[in-house]
Amino acid sequence: MTREFSKSSKRRIRILIGKPGLDGHDRGVKVIARALRDAGFEVIYTGLHQTPEMIVSAAIQEDVDAIGLSILSGAHNVLFKRVLELLKEKGAEDITVFGGGIIPESDLAALKKMGVAILFQPGTKTQTVVDWVHKNVKGTSKNPDCHPERSEGST
Repeated sequence: MTREFSKSSKRRIRILIGKPGLDGHDRGVKVIARALRDAGFEVIYTGLHQTPEMIVSAAIQEDVDAIGLSILSGAHNVLFKRVLELLKEKGAEDITVFGGGIIPESDLAALKKMGVAILFQPGTKTQTVVDWVHKNVKGTSKNPDCHPERSEGST
């Protein structure tokens, strides 16, 4: 199945949540993954200590619409750049990349200029992330047929 064919069929938005690098703290990324899942998105969590190559490979294999990266190690400039490079090399630059973690304010503009759609800072409410994904991943011109399916109890 090609990316174009699968993107044209109706299905839930698929989001890969990745934890690249050597950082071993994953409580926050698991909270985000669960919030997105509870909001009706299909979420794939890659687990700890993933390389950019592993994340991009999984994203393409899983035919995701977005990649969310959690980085607390201080290697955000290198890891985001490599993920974006690999997506471009693989012809998958239509996958939205967003992230969060401990990222200094001074690095935010450069990361966004590089292609990271948004960077959520510590203290961001999970609903803020869910709302952003609803607004910015669903219904884009490149993926108009995707929709989140709300689970019982979600708003």
